[in-house]
Amino acid sequence: MTVHRALRELTSEGVVTRAQGVGTFVAEPAQRVELLELCDIADDIVSNGHIHTTKIISLDVIRADSNLATAFEQRPGARLFHSIIVHFEDDTPLQSEERFVSPHFAPDYMEQDFSATHPHRHLSSIARPEEIEHVVFAVTPSVDICTLLDLDEPEACLQLMRRTWVDGRVVMKGVFTYSGSRYSFVGRYRP
Repeated sequence: MTVHRALRELTSEGVVTRAQGVGTFVAEPAQRVELLELCDIADDIVSNGHIHTTKIISLDVIRADSNLATAFEQRPGARLFHSIIVHFEDDTPLQSEERFVSPHFAPDYMEQDFSATHPHRHLSSIARPEEIEHVVFAVTPSVDICTLLDLDEPEACLQLMRRTWVDGRVVMKGVFTYSGSRYSFVGRYRP
């Protein structure tokens, strides 16, 4: 009974496959596909033949509330760097970028000129992430986001939430919001 139960569990987890009358075999590992590449919005804009500019909305130090503390696996009140930047394609706002960054990972984050070196490039120059989490939502934007993206009336937006880990610690949480009519995520792969 124990062996049969173990085989059922391994089958349900996709570790083994079973064929009645033939046997039980180790399953081919499922192919894991990254649907979203980790890239700089500036590179996307320039590669499409457009001009990239930024507008820094805020750059400050905050204390983590309970949600941010959980996201960073720290205690509430932990110090974090916070930035809000709008990225433009030509004269059209394409992305609202809100980042929370661990001061232990990027102690000089607040001294950067993000109109010249974008947060993605700066953080990548310190260390490449060893783990990345992407969660994509369809959202109705807040009034603040409508203002930042210059939306006359609320429209469906795509919101990408990203967390990155380096040396086993969360070093950045980002919330990237795009107008649904101006931007789309594309992933192409061979199964």
